[in-house]
Amino acid sequence: MQFTASTVSLTVDDVTRSQEFFTAHLGYAVRHAADGFVSLWHDDAVDVVLLARGIEVLPPEQRDQRVSGLILAFTVASGLREQEKRLREAGVRITMPLREEPWGERLFQVTDPNGVIIQFVEWAASEHG
Repeated sequence: MQFTASTVSLTVDDVTRSQEFFTAHLGYAVRHAADGFVSLWHDDAVDVVLLARGIEVLPPEQRDQRVSGLILAFTVASGLREQEKRLREAGVRITMPLREEPWGERLFQVTDPNGVIIQFVEWAASEHG
């Protein structure tokens, strides 16, 4: 099987609020949009599709689900401390402050207005890359 792209699809209560969060704070841009749907892309990250909870394109058993238990993680090359500061100053809710794990992983988490947890990771040692 040969993949041509990677996309994560998230069901949220308010597509516009998550769209604004991803574009304003994470550098995503809108690829396609319709009522209850937006497709976002980023040059350096996985594409993100946002679907409104209850949207009829989903099978009936999935329509009332929302993002839960998912952490959307992005690894950055450097500058993690500066990114946490930038997001905090922009009023983004930091739900896990920057910390370093014993195995060399630095990370912090934010949560978007719909409860989507986004984690940013930077490796302290290059051999983890």
